[in-house]
Amino acid sequence: MSKNLFIALEGIDGSGKSTQVRLLADKLEAAGRKTYTTFEPTDSPIGSLIRDVFNHRMAAGHQVIAGLFVADRLDHLMNNTNGILKKLKEGFTVITDRYYFSSYAYQGAHMSLDWVIQANSLSADLLRPDLNIYIDISPEQGIERLNKGRISFELYETIENLGKVREKYLEAFKKLKSTENVFVTDGNRPAEAIAADIWNEVSRLPIAT
Repeated sequence: MSKNLFIALEGIDGSGKSTQVRLLADKLEAAGRKTYTTFEPTDSPIGSLIRDVFNHRMAAGHQVIAGLFVADRLDHLMNNTNGILKKLKEGFTVITDRYYFSSYAYQGAHMSLDWVIQANSLSADLLRPDLNIYIDISPEQGIERLNKGRISFELYETIENLGKVREKYLEAFKKLKSTENVFVTDGNRPAEAIAADIWNEVSRLPIAT
């Protein structure tokens, strides 16, 4: 079967997702694929509100943050200018740095995981990733990486919280194993080794030619 792929990269803060998004896009483009990379929260007005909360410029409870992510994600999917669904229809392979598993993990660490999953059910019904790639590192490694070159930290960037987030990622993967394609790779290795593992897994997918 030939189709345009939608791939989501996941992980706690400091896991190296952004690097792997770039490396995977480079590989796909070298293989002749049109590739579009994106991220959440987005740079839309809703995404900007989320970043204001994360950067302590405004306050919001966990339920409000979860709701903002639901809205931002739906716009990310359905936006008439640069939405993921539009890009897939235009023939792009789309790679996103975070998707709904990030909500399951980050908001699920502070409220009911089942509630967060249900709140994002419309996004899941609209588009599930062909592959969710989880780059697994320890909270200690995440904080160590964040400490390099940083003078401030976002709302969820504490070792205690990242530990809870990692646990919720693993819980969500187990809960949704019958409906989601998840690949877990060891993130405590050089970026090139992680990229090789990811490419090997992506190569198994039904990539259009």
